[in-house]
Amino acid sequence: MTSKEVVISFWDAMKSNDFSKASEWLSEDFEGLWPQSSELIVGRENFTAINNYYPANGKWLFDINSIVCENNTVVTDVSITDGELKARAITFHTVENGLIIKQVEFWPDDYPAPEWRSKWVKRI
Repeated sequence: MTSKEVVISFWDAMKSNDFSKASEWLSEDFEGLWPQSSELIVGRENFTAINNYYPANGKWLFDINSIVCENNTVVTDVSITDGELKARAITFHTVENGLIIKQVEFWPDDYPAPEWRSKWVKRI
């Protein structure tokens, strides 16, 4: 499998909401870094637990907006919702030997555009 195929398979498994199944695409010594909150998830077991215990309002839905791959680095832009919460995750995956060994994940939040920029931008 290519690195891109591994990451697509990971997101497909995440769509099942069976996070133990999704963790099978991670190496045993997986590291998941959330730089914005300065948190590091270490190992498959912790990945599974944090996703199982995350407070949700229903089944999680994942939609890949974009995927870019170069060698063993795959970057995904994924829209995520539980029906109430709507979020976006930009994830840098490092793949080795058919497994994801590391993810660095950013969760950009929407915010209102400042009025002072309005003469130079088109609001969408």
